[in-house]
Amino acid sequence: QVQLVDSGGDSVQPGGSLRLSCTYSGDILSIQVMGWFRQTPGKEREFVVRINWSGGSAYYADSVKGRFTISRDNAKNTVYLQMNSLKSEDTAVYYCAAGFVDRRTPSHYAYWGQGTQVTVSS
Repeated sequence: QVQLVDSGGDSVQPGGSLRLSCTYSGDILSIQVMGWFRQTPGKEREFVVRINWSGGSAYYADSVKGRFTISRDNAKNTVYLQMNSLKSEDTAVYYCAAGFVDRRTPSHYAYWGQGTQVTVSS
């Protein structure tokens, strides 16, 4: 019912910035939360940030607080993840997601983008 397409991943040097985009379509009325997760090979999918769809409150993982910012543009049906002061530890495949409950665990998200690679290296 909901389709998500994430994009914007690239290779960047440490300290650089990048903005990811997640364009959504379909029936968004039932969605309560949208967020971003990231994953590296052999590791569990990690929560990055989420935004409450009705109230707009954002919640960030400790590892990205002060560096990442989530935002949305309803006119463009797009959620963004602005990433600043990037570190090598931020290297991962990033996924946007939408869910019915405002939680931080991946199991609460029913819809996922295809993922976009972010690589931070010298």
